[in-house]
Amino acid sequence: MAAARRTPGAGPRILLVNPMSQRLGWERRFQIPPMALLQVAACTPEPWKVSLWDETHGSARVERGWDLVGITAMTHQAGRAYELAGQFRAAGVPVVLGGIHPTVLPQEAALHADSVVVGEAEPVWATLLDDLTRGRLAPLYESPEPRGDVLGIPGPRRDVLDGWPYLTRQVLQASRGCPYDCPFCTVTPHFGRRFRYRAAEEILDEVRCLPGGFLLFLDDNLLGDPRRAIPILEGLVPMGKRWVTQTTLHFAEDPELLALMRRSGCLGVFAGVEGLSGDLAGLPKLRARLPMAELVRRVQEAGILVEVSMIFGFDDHGPEVFEEAVGFVKKCAPSGATFHILTPYPGTQLFRQFEEEGRLLHKEWSRYNHSQVVFLPRRMSPDELYAGWVGARREAYSWPSILSRVARNPHHRLANLAYNVFRRAPSTRLSTVQPS
Repeated sequence: MAAARRTPGAGPRILLVNPMSQRLGWERRFQIPPMALLQVAACTPEPWKVSLWDETHGSARVERGWDLVGITAMTHQAGRAYELAGQFRAAGVPVVLGGIHPTVLPQEAALHADSVVVGEAEPVWATLLDDLTRGRLAPLYESPEPRGDVLGIPGPRRDVLDGWPYLTRQVLQASRGCPYDCPFCTVTPHFGRRFRYRAAEEILDEVRCLPGGFLLFLDDNLLGDPRRAIPILEGLVPMGKRWVTQTTLHFAEDPELLALMRRSGCLGVFAGVEGLSGDLAGLPKLRARLPMAELVRRVQEAGILVEVSMIFGFDDHGPEVFEEAVGFVKKCAPSGATFHILTPYPGTQLFRQFEEEGRLLHKEWSRYNHSQVVFLPRRMSPDELYAGWVGARREAYSWPSILSRVARNPHHRLANLAYNVFRRAPSTRLSTVQPS
């Protein structure tokens, strides 16, 4: 990364930073780019020059010479974001904070920055830069509430990733928002209560310009509105690309849509099944005509890898939930399984509920990371929840479990095995005692 020294005649300079609260080892080479910052870079007008520092690959260098530093932050990144903001401001560099955490807690973020962006950055970013240039930077820029079903954003600027190693740079976003408004999810508070899609031809033009054969759609639910997603899938069919995304498993109820997913080059999907029974059965995103196990089977028989995601710690969860989850994984043999500890993120219904009930253990944001217990569960202790989560991960990624899943999935066996080995490594390092 080049130093931030101003050269004669150079235009104003922005440094965009993705903070990290923990250091990664070899796993850093398998991470994906910070999409939010690529979008901010894309809507930065001339003559501004944009550089990026991703702390996935090492601590940011705090230097003078930048005209502005923009730092994004999810909740677990907030502490590090505030630390960096303080260091840059001490060096005389103005700082703007944005992202999900500053959006839901703007007054807190304002204590650490010259300006805060609330909501999506694209609609207000040019105005913010113009105000900064004119010496009238406002303390708060609030993006208007998203309306309609059209997502008007530019494609990401991948050139700012030069010098950084990633699993792939071929990342793009077709949609934002979600109408389901699950009580634990931050998508709706940040991106709105409806699905918005970019124009299909706009997305396909972007894909045509990408040199690689592998794509990653960084959507929360690419197939959330099949009517809008189908033209994208149909356009992908003749391109011969391989791609993965996140979605619900509802698409597997439609044989034609499932077949189109396969023809379009879909290699795999990440799907949240959250809980398998109890209170969560009432969530709209989980309502399906067929059992989850049957939907997983259909997707895998179509030759598409499936990673299921489950959350532990809901109020109807007791110690038996861990055995049930592992049993589901053994029965279905998905390509992978991701287990999370329920986390009441600020801005969500769940956070408000737990705060009102006095069940939050603390507000140490770095520990709000899906991997530590930050609240009082109803039917087990925090230690039981944490130890059960560790045990379920170890069981799901034991060698017998991995080999059984790979053997029962005839498609993409080498990729399946490699992915499971990658997922196994962090699970083997976990202690049954929660970090303090």
